[in-house]
This record gives sequence, C-alpha cells and structure tokens, in this order.
Amino acid sequence: MWAITTIVSRSSFAHKKLPIPYPVRAILKGMLRYHVAYYLPRGDDRMVVAEVLDFPGVVSQGFDLTDARLMIASALEDIAHMHLEEGKALPVPNPEATAADADLIELLPLSVEAGAPKH
Repeated sequence: MWAITTIVSRSSFAHKKLPIPYPVRAILKGMLRYHVAYYLPRGDDRMVVAEVLDFPGVVSQGFDLTDARLMIASALEDIAHMHLEEGKALPVPNPEATAADADLIELLPLSVEAGAPKH
C-alpha cells in the first residue's frame, strides 16, 4: 500500500500568497512485501541461496539462514534504489509467487522513500 505523505509545488503557493517552503519536495513512502525463496545447502554446497521471486535479478547467499536473510535484504534494497535512481518502476509483488524447490519462502518488506531533487 502506498501513501503519499507530501506533494507540493511552487505554483500551488503562488495564488495563495503563502511563503514557498524550501526545498519544495515530493515524498512518496510505502511498504512493499516481496517473496524470498531460500535454498538450504545440499551435498557439497555450504551456502544458503536466497532469491526474491517477484523482483527479477535479486539473488544473494549467506553462510547460514540468518546471514542469507541479511544479505538478501541488503541486495533487495540496493537493487530497488538502483531502479528508482534510473527512473524505473519497482516490480509489483506477486501474491502467488512460489518456488516448488525452495526449502523456505518468506515475505521480505521493502520500505522505500523517493523524492524530487532539491532545487
């Protein structure tokens, strides 16, 4: 669910003869929950692999499940910021995302904050 906390523009103050707040910013805050699949070590593998199922390209690994959780959260945040900086939309989480071969699937919240550049 997205909530717009503040949207203002210089023109919206001009006709009201109000002082213009500086910097004038638009801030969009929201919370998205993505599905993360965890694959526990098998055979000679020693790492736990984590993949965000509904955000393509976000994959990481850790020495154990706790480490993998930290690493995938960091990777998701980094890739989300990169998308926003490049002007790309974030993928919409798929409530039906699944992976039959995963050992565990959890929801991982992503909190984003985007704003217009300061002038």
